[in-house]
Amino acid sequence: MSLFAGGKGNTPLSPEEEDDLIPALATKQELNEWERQNILAANQWAFAPRNRRDPLDETYLRILHRHMFDATWKWAGKYRTTEKNIGVPFYRIREELAILLADANFWREHGTYALDELAVRLHHRLVWIHPFANGNGRHARLIADVIASRGGRPVFSWGSAEIASTGQVRRRYIEALQSADKGNIQPLLQFARS
Repeated sequence: MSLFAGGKGNTPLSPEEEDDLIPALATKQELNEWERQNILAANQWAFAPRNRRDPLDETYLRILHRHMFDATWKWAGKYRTTEKNIGVPFYRIREELAILLADANFWREHGTYALDELAVRLHHRLVWIHPFANGNGRHARLIADVIASRGGRPVFSWGSAEIASTGQVRRRYIEALQSADKGNIQPLLQFARS
């Protein structure tokens, strides 16, 4: 199995992005475990009581991604510069993020949506924009969890299983994202708390 073999719902990396792998790993399983350990450390940072940065801030988005992947990828926390099978054209990332964050701050300030829905809508749009070369779903889920937690809600269960691996849970997640793409956020809201 190739170290960078993608599957349904995975973003392929360019050869240059692949070359930016920091550790010397031989298998996809080793890469997954390395990234998992990196993300666990990022969770500690994200949920630390002293970390009161606003998750609806563009700088926070980049810093969180960097914390999630800084031991794995040289491009951690940097917006992608290549086109992907998903996401806006790379030259529109900053513009689309600015629109999303303005929307999310408006939703928060005016109580447009309940906290869970605000977090899940933000998650969906972050995945749709796909600002980073990889790790966008994991990043968007952690952002949603931070928002929920800071609002006094439990973190989301996201199907109560490992979404990154292939299988029924990942298929349900992708189907829920596709429903949200068509304007129906309910399946993603339900999946997030399932």
